[in-house]
This record gives sequence, structure tokens and C-alpha cells, in this order.
Amino acid sequence: MQRRTALIGATVLLAGLGLTACSGGGGGGGGDALTAKGPITIWYSNNESEVEWGKATVASWNADHPDEQVKGQEIPAGKSSEEVIGAAITAGNAPCLVYNTAPSAVGQFQKQGGLVDLSSFDDGPAYIEDRSGDLAEQYQDADGKYYQMPWKSNPVMIFYNKDLFTQAGLDAENPELSTYDDFLATSKTLVDAGVSDYAIHPAPTSEFFQSQFDFMPLYAAETGGTGLIEDGKATFADGAGEDVAGFWRDLYDQGLAGQEQYTGDSFADGEAAMSIVGPWAVNVYEDVNWGAVPVPTKDGTDADETYTFSDAKNVGMYTACENQGTAWEFLKYSTSEDSDRALLETTGQMPIRTDLASTYSDYFDANPSYALFGDQAARTIEVPSGPNTVAELQAFRDAWSKSVIFGEGDVGSSLKDAASEIDELAAQG
Repeated sequence: MQRRTALIGATVLLAGLGLTACSGGGGGGGGDALTAKGPITIWYSNNESEVEWGKATVASWNADHPDEQVKGQEIPAGKSSEEVIGAAITAGNAPCLVYNTAPSAVGQFQKQGGLVDLSSFDDGPAYIEDRSGDLAEQYQDADGKYYQMPWKSNPVMIFYNKDLFTQAGLDAENPELSTYDDFLATSKTLVDAGVSDYAIHPAPTSEFFQSQFDFMPLYAAETGGTGLIEDGKATFADGAGEDVAGFWRDLYDQGLAGQEQYTGDSFADGEAAMSIVGPWAVNVYEDVNWGAVPVPTKDGTDADETYTFSDAKNVGMYTACENQGTAWEFLKYSTSEDSDRALLETTGQMPIRTDLASTYSDYFDANPSYALFGDQAARTIEVPSGPNTVAELQAFRDAWSKSVIFGEGDVGSSLKDAASEIDELAAQG
């Protein structure tokens, strides 16, 4: 990411030089480091459940590896984890592994020379592809290399408040939300009944990542799994993109979605009757009588064929690591079938692995609230790859904010203009 945090200190002055000096791309692990064994440091998210999983995984490994001890710690505080990681790359003191690496930042970290190419390990591509199946391809760079380990996803779906639906006279067990027309009609009923201020209230703010929770899930669903950029070209300035954008513009034009930022949690507070969220929401909304359905499509799509956005976080190995041999072995250990079970049971987040639903069928049988997400995890799309991902997503968000959220200008023309800008950015990668 391009922003910098005050916690970076003096490294801010060196950031431009660091980026220029390292612009040749990520490392292959390089020489002795690739096979070196010894102690390593890892960072994991400061989310309470992930800290619990991280500590347990590290303790289990350390008990059997006295000469390859792992020191685990929460990622340092900062304006964003991406900025903290970027600063650590620049300063040359990044840990061996970060279990909080956003796919949108991978291209920039690679450009900085901060990431190890996991394909450099003899069993690297085979391990990643055996674990993650066809989904792994989305996490390759333009040359087919893996600078990130696909790790866990939070496939987003529509959460709806059953109590508010019932108060509005709607069927709370089988809500009519699968088509755009049905979704709009249901939304109007909710607002007209006065049970909530809005039917749905995704963040209307301008941050590059916000379109991952309004446009991208629905575009993935409408197209059967198409991302924003494919083969170096923007895809969304097409009929499907216009249909999705038109649907959202209708919601805003009719006052069914909020144009102002809500400072609390609109779904938890009942300010909105629906929200687009991932499985993390199961625990967060314990006090809400909720249901979940896939995101809508223009004419309706069966749940078992509907795609969505992954909201994934992956694992990066960083070139500052001296003992990359141990880092690779620990990375495999922490993404094994047993470790992934522990991740699922501890955090409720979905490991990115093939046959997830069947591999952990006992878990999903015992935890039916997560079963829909376990099935949905097999059908997700990811953000575009490459060094300009953030700029590309920002170009899209700027166009979306103006033409869809605030209704200025023609939606189709806005998408075409954004696509042209993104094509230029993609060509620079």
C-alpha cells in the first residue's frame, strides 16, 4: 500500500529509495537461506481467536522441534497491517512468515523484493495445489509463481435479520432475495414497513477495498466466477457489470441503501435489515436472529452454483528470513489437515483447501451455522494480482462511488472509463 504510518519512524524517509532499489521483484529464497534450518519468527493477526490458534500451533511445533523454535507474536500495531509489513520489508526486519497477508498487497510486496517465491521449494507448487485445488490458480502471479500461500477465506453472503423480516410481514425462513427484482421488492417492503432505516447498508466510503463487499460478490455471482481483471484486461464493463451496477444504483436511488457512513454496526443495531458478511459474523451477531443466503443474481442462481468474493487472508514468506527451510516446513505444518481443522474449529474461518465440506463434514454437521459458508468457500473469486492491485481497485471504487452510490452520470460510461484506466495500470505490471 502507498500510505505510511507514524509508527514507521525514520524508515519513511527511506521508503522511496527502498521501493526503487527492490523493484526487480520478489526473491526466490536465494542460496543457503532456502534450505537453512533454525529458529524463526512469525506474525499472526491480533484477532483473539487467531491468536489462540497461533499460540497453540507454535507450542505444538516447538514441543517437537527443539532446534527449530518458532517465536510467534501478534502483528505490530499500525494504521494497517499492510503498511506495517511494507515498512518491515523496507527496513529489512520482516519476520519469516506473516499469517495476515492481504492478497491485494502481495504484488506490491513482491515488487519491493520482500517476498520469497514459494515455487522455489522443490515441493512448493505441488503442496499448494494439492491443498487448495483449482482455487490456487487465483493466487499465482503473472508468471505462474506463488508469492503467497492460499490460507483462509471468509466467503461473503447475505445475512438478514429474521425478526425484522417477520415484523415486515415477510417469510423469514424462505426470504425472496435470489433475484434482483425480488431483492428490491423485499427491500422496499422492509423500509416501507419502518422496521429499519435501510434494507442494506454497505460502507459507502471511498476506500479501495469497499467494492469487495458490494460489487465484486454480485459480479462474481452474475458471471459464474469472473474476476475484475482477466488476462490483463478489465472484465466488468459488460452487460453483467452494468446489471450489477444498475441493481445497486436502484437500491440507492430508492433510498433502500444508505449513502452516508454509519458509525456503528448497522446490522447489529437494526439500522439495516441485511448485510454482506463472511463466517466471522456468526459469533459477532450472536444476539441477532439471523439467516443467511447467497448473494442475488439478475435472474436467480441455485445456491450450489453461486460464486462470491473470498475475503481471504494468506501467508507470505519474507526474504529477510534467514532460515527459510524451517519456515517452509512450519508453513506446511500450520496448513496441514490437522492444523486446518484447528483453524476452522477455533476461528470459524474457512481453510482454502479442496473438498473442505467433505473433509470436515463432522464439524459442519455439528455446526450448521457454518455449513453454508463451508459449501460457498468452493466458489469464490479473488482480487486482481499484480503490483498495481490497490490502484486498480481504487480506480474502480472512485467510479462506483460517483455513478452508483451518488447517482452522478451514466453507469455504463462510468464502468467503461474505469476499465480503460485499469487496463493501463494492469499493463504497467
